[in-house]
Amino acid sequence: MNDSKLAGKLKAQIKRFSKHLTQDLTKPQRRFISEMLYGIQASKDVKISNISRSLDELIPLIKTENRLCRNLSSADFSCYLNEKLGEQASQILTDDVVLAADLGDICKPFAKKMEYLALVYDGSEKKVRKGYSLCQIVAAHPDSDHIVPVYGDLFSTEAEGFLSQNITFREAIFSAWETSHRRGIVAIDRGGDRRELLVPLLDSDVRFVIRMRGDRKVLLNGEELIPMSEVAKTCLLDTHRAVTISRDEKLKAFNLRVGFVPVRLRERPDQWVNLVVIEGFGERPLLLLTNVSASARDSFGSWILDIYLTRWKCEETYRFLKQSYQLEDVRVRGYNALKNIYALVNLVMFFLCVVIGSRQKMRVVYTSLCEQARRFFEVGPFFHYALADGIYRLLFRSRTGLLPQKTIMTKDQFVLNL
Repeated sequence: MNDSKLAGKLKAQIKRFSKHLTQDLTKPQRRFISEMLYGIQASKDVKISNISRSLDELIPLIKTENRLCRNLSSADFSCYLNEKLGEQASQILTDDVVLAADLGDICKPFAKKMEYLALVYDGSEKKVRKGYSLCQIVAAHPDSDHIVPVYGDLFSTEAEGFLSQNITFREAIFSAWETSHRRGIVAIDRGGDRRELLVPLLDSDVRFVIRMRGDRKVLLNGEELIPMSEVAKTCLLDTHRAVTISRDEKLKAFNLRVGFVPVRLRERPDQWVNLVVIEGFGERPLLLLTNVSASARDSFGSWILDIYLTRWKCEETYRFLKQSYQLEDVRVRGYNALKNIYALVNLVMFFLCVVIGSRQKMRVVYTSLCEQARRFFEVGPFFHYALADGIYRLLFRSRTGLLPQKTIMTKDQFVLNL
């Protein structure tokens, strides 16, 4: 497939995808979102100046930039776009899909004038910096490499109307679960071991797997309160499992022993849950709490471990968005603009993962785009990097932007009337 034909097909898919998402918006808003989806991929950047250049309009560049900035800051589209994103994702989700939920951050240590700039914990640098918090939920199957973004939001603890991080995280989880037609199993890291989140999950129908710190006390025998770390010592680890995990870009093998024991939490003594214990990752055992029934599947403990390990795909999503689209280099200052940028980047990832990467009828386009990336070796399991590079290289060489350009006639130009 030649480049011009491939670029035409790709632009048509972007327009069609944007049209499905923005049916309820005004015509200027629909055009704005389609241009942003195109510009982010064509420039591999979230800076408005580079997005404006990629649109290649026959007007002064500053006029294009001003229009995009004005639309970006005019209103908060993030809730609407997350709702549409969830509706699109719900069409391909199954009951046993893992909804990996995690909090992230965008650090802006040198910023001074950005609206509602707050303090966040930088996980990579292990220190507190200025920036904004992120909430991301992606759907994935333990035995598949495909990722489906379901929800993505940027928030600030200093913003007007902000209540707490616990409430924001909890509402995001329930929103993603509802839009996915109550399918899937929510997987959360140790941040989920907090009463403000754990108790509402226990009181709902949401199935979950949460990594525990180990200091929470449970009811094991009668009314005796025992820390989870002590319960883990008495658990029968009757399942052996070998796993290979990538750490620091190196593969490391682990020989694990897995078991589980039914327990009751002090907050809900009338409800039984399962504590899964995994030994072999480190000095202390890995503790996973779940309300999934033990009769749901054979090798129950090993299956719950697979669900938790799938949660790491949320970390991969953060890394991909920051590396491929320079997310931490965002230059807008308004809070609405920041929230809209993050919501739009999530739509871009959905377009890569689902529209191009998963649909069978787009297989030829997917293969051609991966060839455009010009990798030395074959495309790896996390194919999104190669796909993003291929789209960038293709659209960078395109002579026109997303929309057809109209010829601008000057007043001194002669016109031949026949």
